[in-house]
Formats: sequence, C-alpha cells, structure tokens
Amino acid sequence: MNARGLRGVVAAVAALALTTLTAACGGSGGDSKAGTAPAEVRLGFFPNITHATALVGVEKGLFAKHLGSGTTLKTSTFNAGPAAIEAVFSGAIDATYVGPNPAINAWSKSKGKAIKIVAGAASGGVFLVVKPGITTPEQLKGKKIATPQLGNTQDVALRYWLTEKGLKTDTKGGGDVHIVPQENSQTIQTFATGDIDGAWVPEPFASRLIKESGGKVLVDERDLWPNKQFVITHLIVRQEFLKEHPDTVRKLIEAHVEANALIKSDPAGAARTANAALEKLTGKPLKPEVLDSAFKNITFTDDPIASSLVGSAEHATKVGLLDPVDLNGIYDLKILNEVLAAKGQPAISDK
Repeated sequence: MNARGLRGVVAAVAALALTTLTAACGGSGGDSKAGTAPAEVRLGFFPNITHATALVGVEKGLFAKHLGSGTTLKTSTFNAGPAAIEAVFSGAIDATYVGPNPAINAWSKSKGKAIKIVAGAASGGVFLVVKPGITTPEQLKGKKIATPQLGNTQDVALRYWLTEKGLKTDTKGGGDVHIVPQENSQTIQTFATGDIDGAWVPEPFASRLIKESGGKVLVDERDLWPNKQFVITHLIVRQEFLKEHPDTVRKLIEAHVEANALIKSDPAGAARTANAALEKLTGKPLKPEVLDSAFKNITFTDDPIASSLVGSAEHATKVGLLDPVDLNGIYDLKILNEVLAAKGQPAISDK
C-alpha cells in the first residue's frame, strides 16, 4: 500500500470511528452530567520506560488515590501509539499516554474533535541502535531497520531522518533502507539473531539492544532537536470525557504531576518502582544495568514541549504519512496549570 492509500485507509477508519464516538464516550459507565465522577476510568500506556509516569503512578497507587473510592481505575497497555489511538476512537479507553505523532494523527483525522493533550510526560529516550559495523548513514543502504509500528512516533522520526540523509523508504519496506515495523519485544529477538540491522526505538529497548546484543548508538534523537528536548510521551484524553468529567480529569492530572514529582525527587526509587510494574506487565524485570541506562536517558516533565509537536507534524507530512494539519487547539493545559499553580509552580505554555 502506498502512502496515499495508507492515508485513505486511516481516514476511513477514523471516519467510521467518529460516527460512533459520541455513543462510545458514554462507555465509561459514568453519569453524563458534566462534573460528575464516572464509575470507571480507563487509562492506556505502554510498557516502556518512556511511560514511567504512568508506570510509577499506577504501581504506587497514585491514580487510584486521587480518583477516590467511587471510581475504579482500569488500565490497558499498548505496543505503540496507533493502537492506542484506535482504542481512543472506539471508546475503549478514556485517556492514554502516547507519543506526538499518533496524537497528531488523531487530531487530524477527527478534525479536532477526538482528543486533547492535557499534560507532558517525558522527553528524550529514543535512539537508532545498529550493528557495530555500521558507523555512517550511508552504510544503512540495503539494511533492515525496525520501528515499533508504521506511522508511530519512532517510525516517522526514522523516515524523516533517512530522508534528510538522502535515503528513500516506502510503507511496504522497500526503498534504500528497508523499514520493518514490529513489536519492540520482537525487535530484541530479531536484532540478536541478525534478522534486522538496527532499530529506532524508545527506552528501555534501546538500552537492551546495547547491553544485551552489543548494539551501538548511531543516532541519539535528542541531538536532532533544539536544546535536546522533544516530547516523546504526553497524556491525552477524549474530548467528550474531558467535557463530561472535568473533575475526574483534574484528579488524573494531579496523580500525573505527583508521579513526575516522585520521579524527580527519587529517580533511583522511581526506577525500581517502574521496573516492578514492568515485571507485572511483561513477566520479566529489566536487568539493573539496562534500567539504570534507560532512566538516565529520559527527562520526565509536565511540559509537553509544544514546539516539538509542530516539528513532528512537519516531519510526518514530509515523509507522506500525514496531510498538512492545523494543530491550533490540540492542547488544553488549563487544568494542568491550575494544579501546578496550587503547588506554587509556574504555568506551562502550549506554544
């Protein structure tokens, strides 16, 4: 399928999802009157260290504490952003931690009706890890490079970087560099066996490729952004859920801010907490050296670094995975800034 066809399919899926979006938004089991607490909040996130805000918040019971006894927290995990956005569109979840490009796609395909970004979560923690013999972009020609999913944040970043280096790709895995979308857990295996030559992946998978299979960093994505800062994870909510349950969203954000504050005050303890959560989700904890490396590569922040979202949209457009989109209105940081103000912290800009 070419890029035009891919956009058409995504648009069709989004259009179909939006015909039932209003009905699906009532699926959380809550009262439809604005401000009342739903019986259940369904929160999505990834089993990645870049989603440690969610991992720590869930494992420490922060979300459950802030939501209170009248609202049950139900969590769902995803391998990559497009799958999480499908769950948002279908009404299967109310809020999710996700990367920039899936959020942009959700905004674009729903014509600004599906989601709002309500807080930042993390910056950095993404690398292109390759076999030791690869030391230049030119040596990637003819090689297989994995990303978590077609159209996800890392997939777009890789395609854009390759384009900037004069290397062509397509959505079928052809071109100068063969991009292979696969789950991150699978990438660990295929890199070890030599079935792929590298991967553009988030933590902890980047550190695992390095520590467990001798991979080398060819690109630290931080080096591609102003001040080495770019959004890798932020928190989004369904617009209807925000409209119907603003007090519940406030509680989610309060828990979110508390989780990030805990990570900042005790990064070593937070890393252990996140690892305990990963063990429950995946059946296996990270090795200490991988955990330490991954945590050091990420900055956890409530700031969504809005300027980098614009850059991500431009990159996706340039590689043919997104039509030009106006992102005006995608942020709603009002509640976040109220929560921060109550703690004596400065407001965060959506510019």
